[in-house]
Amino acid sequence: MLKSVILIGGDRKGTRFRPLSLDFRKPLFPIGGLPIIEHHIQACTELKEVQEILIIGSYNSSEMKSFLDEVQAKYSINIRYLQEFVELGTAGGLYHFRDQIRRGNPEAFFVLNGDVCADFPLRQLYEFHKSKPKALVSILSTEADRTESVNYGCLVTNKVTGEVTHYVEKPNSYVSPLINCGIYVLSTDIFPAIANVFYSRGESGDWNGNGIKDEGHIQLEQEILQPLAGTEKLYTISLNMKWSQVKNAASAIYANRQALELQRKHYPERFTYKTNCTIIDNVFIHPTAQIDDTAVIGPNVSIGKNVVIGPGVRIRESIILDYSTVDSHTLIIHSIIGRNSKIGKWTRIEGTQVDPDPNKPFAKIKNLPLFNQNGKLNPSTAIIGNGCTVSSEIILLNTIILPSKELTRSFKNEIIL
Repeated sequence: MLKSVILIGGDRKGTRFRPLSLDFRKPLFPIGGLPIIEHHIQACTELKEVQEILIIGSYNSSEMKSFLDEVQAKYSINIRYLQEFVELGTAGGLYHFRDQIRRGNPEAFFVLNGDVCADFPLRQLYEFHKSKPKALVSILSTEADRTESVNYGCLVTNKVTGEVTHYVEKPNSYVSPLINCGIYVLSTDIFPAIANVFYSRGESGDWNGNGIKDEGHIQLEQEILQPLAGTEKLYTISLNMKWSQVKNAASAIYANRQALELQRKHYPERFTYKTNCTIIDNVFIHPTAQIDDTAVIGPNVSIGKNVVIGPGVRIRESIILDYSTVDSHTLIIHSIIGRNSKIGKWTRIEGTQVDPDPNKPFAKIKNLPLFNQNGKLNPSTAIIGNGCTVSSEIILLNTIILPSKELTRSFKNEIIL
C-alpha cells in the first residue's frame, strides 16, 4: 500500500501569481481544463497501490471543501485535506502530520509539490526507489540549461548507481545541469531524520525574524535532502521530459500548453467538441461553452464552462475562464481572461511570449520583476481580472487589469489598479 502527499502552501505563498490569486487559490487555478492539483490527483490514481491522497497546506479547509468533494466522487479514492494553522515548510508539514501519513503502514509515500506541471511518471519512480534498499528518498530529476539550473535544486550524482552525492538548493553559481523536479518517493523511515532537525531546533532556540520560536518550520530541500546527500540514502532517477513550475501568469500559459499536450496523449476522449469552429492542435473546450462556428481557436487554449465566444473570434495560447463572454472579431493571444469578464467587439488583447523555446523539453519561465529599471512593465502575459468589462475596439498590449474594472480606452505596458 502506498500514499501520496501533495504540498500546496498557503495564503502567504503565490504572491507572484497575482492578480490571478486574488480570486483563485493558486492550487485550484485551471490549467489544461483541470485545477492544477487535480493533475497530481489524476496521476496518483493511476497507481492501484495508492489508496489515500493527503493534501497539506495552510489554506482554510472551507476553501478546499467543494473541490475535495468533487474529486473524491470523480476518482473514487480517499482524499483528505490536512490544514496547517501556521506554515510549517515542505518537511515541517510532513512531520506534523506523520501519524496520518503512517496510518495503515504504507510501504512508502509520494510527495508532490503542488506547483509543478509534468507527466508524473510515478510508477517508474517507485520501481526505481524499490531497487535501492538503502534509499530514504528518491527524487525525480531532469536536465536544465546551464544558466537555468541555478534557479532550482541542483544534484550531483553517481551516474552508475543514481546516488545523489551532492545537493544544493538554488546555488549562487553553476553546480550541475541536473535539477530537482519536486516529485519524490519517501520511505516512512525518513521521519527520524526530520525529528532530528526538529529537536535540534528546539534545543538551540532558533527564532525567526519576527521573534517567534520557529522550530516547526523545516524545509525538505535544504534541511533534509542536503544532509542526506553522500550518505547512500538519497537517490535520483533522471528523465528527459517536459516539466515546469507554475509560479506566475506567464508560467501558467506555458504549463497550460504542456498540460493540454499530456491530457491529449493520455485522455484523448476529453478532446471531443460540440462546436464546428476551427480547432488548431491542442484545445480544451468545456462542454457547456458556446462557440460560434466561424471562430478559430488554438493552439494551446483552454476555455472554461459557460464561456460564450462570438463570430470571427481568434484565440491562441490563452486561458478563458468560466462565464466570460468574447464578442465578435476579437483577437486574444498569450492572455488570461478572468471569470465573468466581458470583452467587446473588434478588440485586441495580447501578451508577450516569454518562454524561450516551446520545442525544448525543458523551458524556464524567467521570474522577471514586475517593472524594469526605467519603471516600465516587463514583458508579461496579458491578464484581465475577474468581472472586468472591456469596451469594443480596444487594444490591450502587455497589460494587467485587476478585477472589476471597466475599460473604455486602450492601454500598453500598464497595470490598471
